[in-house]
Amino acid sequence: MSAISGGARGMTIADTATVKMWFVSAEPAEVTSSKLVGKNLYNTQNVTVGRFEYLVIETGKTVTGVVVSVGGFLGMGECYVVVDPASNFLHRADGSLKAMADADKDAVKNAPEFKYDKTNT
Repeated sequence: MSAISGGARGMTIADTATVKMWFVSAEPAEVTSSKLVGKNLYNTQNVTVGRFEYLVIETGKTVTGVVVSVGGFLGMGECYVVVDPASNFLHRADGSLKAMADADKDAVKNAPEFKYDKTNT
C-alpha cells in the first residue's frame, strides 16, 4: 500500500490525482450506498418518516450523516434533514433491507433543515 503524505487516507478534492490507487477487501455482509440511497426510513410503528437521499462523507472516509428527505408530496414541498447514521438501524427481512429509526414524523419534520443545491452534489 502506498503512503500518502502526512499519513492521510480517504478521498480528497484536488485538481489532479496524485496518489496511486490501491485495493481493499470488503466483507460480503457490508452494506453499500446503492442499497441505502432511495430507501424509505420507517419508524418503530412501521410508518414512513422519510427517505435516504445522500450520504455525508467527512474527510473523504467517514460517513457522518445521512441526508433524509421529509414531508412533501411527489417531490413538492419536501425538505432535507441530516441524521446521525448511528441513530438508524437496518433490518434484514426476506432478503431485503429495511431502514428504521425511533422517531415520529413530527420530530423529523421539525429537525433543522439541511439546505443544499441538489444539482451540485
